[in-house]
Amino acid sequence: MTDDPTEPTSGDNLPGVRATAAKCVRCGEPVQARYRPFCSRRCADIDLGSWFTGRYRVATDEGPENQDGPEGGTEPEKP
Repeated sequence: MTDDPTEPTSGDNLPGVRATAAKCVRCGEPVQARYRPFCSRRCADIDLGSWFTGRYRVATDEGPENQDGPEGGTEPEKP
C-alpha cells in the first residue's frame, strides 16, 4: 500500500466513476438486497407475471415448433 492519494485502493471509487444507489428496475425505488434488482417482493412478482403471460420474450430466429411431433405433446396417428 502506498501513500499516493491518486492511486485507488480497495475501498475507493475509481476516478471519473460515480457510485449511485441502485434503483428498482420496475418502479425506480431504492433496491433492497433481498429482492435485488427489485425493491420489494411485489415488484419482483409483477415482473415474473409479465414473463409468464408472454409480455416479455427473448427474440430468436427459430420458427414455431412442430405440434405434430413427439415434442409437441401428441403422438402421430398409426395407420
